[in-house]
Amino acid sequence: MTSSTASRDKDSPATALGPTALVLGVFSAVGTWAFLFPWTVLAGALAVTFGAMGLHYARRGTGRLWPAAAGTTLGAIGLIGTITLLWSLA
Repeated sequence: MTSSTASRDKDSPATALGPTALVLGVFSAVGTWAFLFPWTVLAGALAVTFGAMGLHYARRGTGRLWPAAAGTTLGAIGLIGTITLLWSLA
């Protein structure tokens, strides 16, 4: 128990935005082809939102840039892919 558990300047909830966006983006992109439409639209929208916030905080030095960028991209692909697929069926 020699290590300190006190908060540091890099400890922030903003550090979880990039990985959360990445997981939601992967689910959105893969879920489009598994026909999970309501969940992929929701996951895609959340991935884009969390990814944009993660990019904002990563540029300020909190969190990592690559998971936020990848999550935003995958979320947009899944969201646009699902909307395009549903629009073509209508």
